[in-house]
Amino acid sequence: METIHQPPTTPFGRRSLTLAHVASQAASKARPPEKVAHKWNVFRAICAARARLGVSERALTVLDALLTFHPETVLGGEDLVVFPSNRMLSLRAHGMAPATLRRHLAVLVDAGLIVRRDSPNGKRFARKDGAGEVEIAFGFDLSPLVARADEFEALAEAVRAEERALKRVRERITICRRDIGKIIETGLEEGVPTRREGQGPADWTVVHEMFRGIVVRIPRTATLAELEPLADELAALSAEVFNLLETHVNPQNMSANESQTERHIHNSKSNSPIDLEPSHQKGWVGDFGAMNDDPCLPQGSETQDEEKASHRAAPVKAYPLGMVLEACPDIVDYAKDGIQSWRDLIATAALARAALGISADAWREAQETMGAGDAAVMIAAILQKGEAISSPGGYLRALSAKARAKEFSIGPVLMALLRGKLGKGARGAAG
Repeated sequence: METIHQPPTTPFGRRSLTLAHVASQAASKARPPEKVAHKWNVFRAICAARARLGVSERALTVLDALLTFHPETVLGGEDLVVFPSNRMLSLRAHGMAPATLRRHLAVLVDAGLIVRRDSPNGKRFARKDGAGEVEIAFGFDLSPLVARADEFEALAEAVRAEERALKRVRERITICRRDIGKIIETGLEEGVPTRREGQGPADWTVVHEMFRGIVVRIPRTATLAELEPLADELAALSAEVFNLLETHVNPQNMSANESQTERHIHNSKSNSPIDLEPSHQKGWVGDFGAMNDDPCLPQGSETQDEEKASHRAAPVKAYPLGMVLEACPDIVDYAKDGIQSWRDLIATAALARAALGISADAWREAQETMGAGDAAVMIAAILQKGEAISSPGGYLRALSAKARAKEFSIGPVLMALLRGKLGKGARGAAG
């Protein structure tokens, strides 16, 4: 096969010749004479694959400027040397400084995108014959762009395919995170058990910890190889926790009573009050029963005794104490000897409400409408929100009014705090 005749060349002055330069010149000589390439198509492919070629955006700016000095759109044949002066090249490179220009020209040469063809004195010029045709030119040879056009296109396509795959895996992670978060929230709101026949996580706190353990390992900037295993873990966890909900709503586990079914459907609506199912785990009822001994509860009348009795008989909300403390860790700072039970939380909340400037009347009203346990959780949540709530007492009274109208649920408050804490943890890990 006939090849282009191009004599070897070495750089002028103190610039050294490397084996990479020799290889680039050999590739240019080996291209068939009939091979051509659209210069802007090649340039776009190089831009897409610049990371793999080891060239920067500034170097590509210089290459773009060099291509404008070749009069033809299609590159081919032997006449592929451009010889602009540094001044003209700097103008077309958006006023790039001479030292910066020289540095990026060296990057293009080292990457094998252009070949230096220096004159005896290092100047760039063309010698013409009597007819005005160029006999020989000294400057930058663009022939590697033609010789390697297929290689550049293949690299660009590989990069685009990886970007598409990276986008898909990020979308997959986002969907899994959304699904798991909403499944945990639904599980808490509806009191869905997490263990079946002694198998599965102990409670939704464990599920949340598993979820957080995966999310905090997601880097802010990551490669496809780093994200794919994390996406698989999230997908597996999403399938497992969704199966908990599916098992819970299995027709054979649902009541045949039509009115109960209607209530279940009604309570599943996001804009309706949600009645959480009571928990039957050992220890929770006892802890809540102890709330009746709290000095902040109303005492001394028949009506108040009835209220105490109703508190004692009230079902326990399906919120593990560990999850409450996970969402609202600041409340622990007000505990005398730590918080090991719901009794400790209620007693600590009575101290914290005074520090927040919440009146005894507002605290008592919250206990009467929400129950002492939920009122304590709300004190912990208000404390956790800090300066975001300008009037803690007014805020608690407003929540009490909503609770009285059966328009309030603790679950979304806890989940919002957990999500906020999770987001901060992920950002801290990424930083």
